[in-house]
Amino acid sequence: MVEIRKPIQVAEAVGRVMKNVHKLGTEVLPLEDTYGRVLAEPIIAKHDVPPFDRSPYDGFAIRAEDSMGASGDDRKAFRVIGEIGAGHVADRPIGPGESFRIMTGALIPEHADAVVMLEQTVENDSGFTLRKSFEAGENISRQGEDAKQGETLIEAGTIIHPGTIALLATFGYAQVRVAKRPIAGVLSTGTELLNVTDELESGKIRNSNGPMIRAQLTRMGIEYASYGMMEDNLDACTEIVEKALQETDLLITTGGVSVGDYDYLPMIYERLGAEVLFNKVAMRPGSVTTVAVLGDKLLFGLSGNPSACFTGFELFARPAIYSMMGCTAPYMPRIQAILGDDFKKANPFTRFVRASWSMTNEGILATPAGFNKSSAVSSIARGNCIIVLPSGTRGYEKGMIVDVLLLGTEQGVERWEL
Repeated sequence: MVEIRKPIQVAEAVGRVMKNVHKLGTEVLPLEDTYGRVLAEPIIAKHDVPPFDRSPYDGFAIRAEDSMGASGDDRKAFRVIGEIGAGHVADRPIGPGESFRIMTGALIPEHADAVVMLEQTVENDSGFTLRKSFEAGENISRQGEDAKQGETLIEAGTIIHPGTIALLATFGYAQVRVAKRPIAGVLSTGTELLNVTDELESGKIRNSNGPMIRAQLTRMGIEYASYGMMEDNLDACTEIVEKALQETDLLITTGGVSVGDYDYLPMIYERLGAEVLFNKVAMRPGSVTTVAVLGDKLLFGLSGNPSACFTGFELFARPAIYSMMGCTAPYMPRIQAILGDDFKKANPFTRFVRASWSMTNEGILATPAGFNKSSAVSSIARGNCIIVLPSGTRGYEKGMIVDVLLLGTEQGVERWEL
């Protein structure tokens, strides 16, 4: 007898997954090994930045009062008494009518309170003249204007990107406390599957889901253990799932979650005593996406159809994995865009359309990436975003405003409303 499954809304499904996330511990790593990891402690400014008043330009350090009244008809002359390179300091204060040649980043000399850029001067044998007056503080980067000592600059739970690395280095974080990363297990099921190196056979297809999921994990910086492909054999599949759960922190399977005679994942969950959080979602593609929990481990049963598999990973596995690492913004960023082409198909369920976005004179344009059935592969390759079309609509026309989820970004958002 075919099981009748009751679909739940996407937001509810995501919520059930996130409530069952088990956070991992922390570890301390050298700064150079922290890219892509999640901060387990905030970044605190250990000193002011800049740590002293400095010059933002190559030019001349002067006393502003000496420039008062300067004009094209009354140029003010300054005598250059020395040069200050970055990392060096002046050998004495400046006096009336004096200046130091100063380089970008150098410490402002005593009594100087403005910097004249080179292009604002006319140089002569003893120094230079200028035709405008300067205010005190003009063209000076003040101590602490970027960050004050003791200030919390980045909160724990943030993904480390190149800018974060620069900040950590600035404050001497040679060792950084980060969240441990999970190891994911990946298993593709289906007697119809061939390896990528195999020649095609009648009734067979090459396994694209396994390599795709592994690439999605790699994009997140997540290590994985691949358990290859498994034919539709209940005992053998159960054995390999048990092994994977012993060796990894979560398991992602593709295929075997529908209601066909050879879709064994539901029976495997039952054998293992796993709690099924949901087995049908009001979404297209990927309505058969199933997620279960066993102890502190999540089992993601993704569709065997490539587009549905891809979307299921991004919607459910991605935020859960980031949350396991304590990330406070685990969801894909969401923006609004102009629909670049008609999408007339009615939406009884929320539809996630693989698409490509770009900037135009009218704003952000998101256009479906081609063939969009759940079995499609080509549109995944062409897309860099996912258009979200709410349920209950009769289709969308070119030019309408739609919501878009951005793929492959370093930073996410704290919450979703799907």
